[in-house]
Amino acid sequence: MTTPDPDGLLAEQLLRLTRRVHRIQKRHLEHRELGITPAQSRLLRTLAHWGSPPRMADLAERLEVVPRAVTTLVDALEAGGKVRRVPDPANRRVIRIELTDDGRAALRELRAARRSAAEEILAPLTGDQREALGGLLNTLIDGTPAQPC
Repeated sequence: MTTPDPDGLLAEQLLRLTRRVHRIQKRHLEHRELGITPAQSRLLRTLAHWGSPPRMADLAERLEVVPRAVTTLVDALEAGGKVRRVPDPANRRVIRIELTDDGRAALRELRAARRSAAEEILAPLTGDQREALGGLLNTLIDGTPAQPC
């Protein structure tokens, strides 16, 4: 009989939670009928946090995807009126991507969907449990050991 691997079990739990989060977020997004995929949502959120309109290469680097993937996402979002390509004022050969008013409105809807999905996912936890989970997740995200209490 093999001994259970605690780290393997934790990894499996994290993967299952991630899949559950994606399913719930997808369901909340579908109710809003935005017609935006999770990848497009991520690109819109990334654009919203950028100071000035980025180049496609900048987006690819930030999203950690190949440039062709960004082109496909931008094409779909531009067709839906959520983003637009604009020439760089300093170098007209460079194209930058900016949010449109429809894109900003979609972001507000996306945030509301994410918020309602998070409420659903976190509903079983108390405030103290949520705080503890947030600390643990930050430790895992940062990759630095937690400080003893």
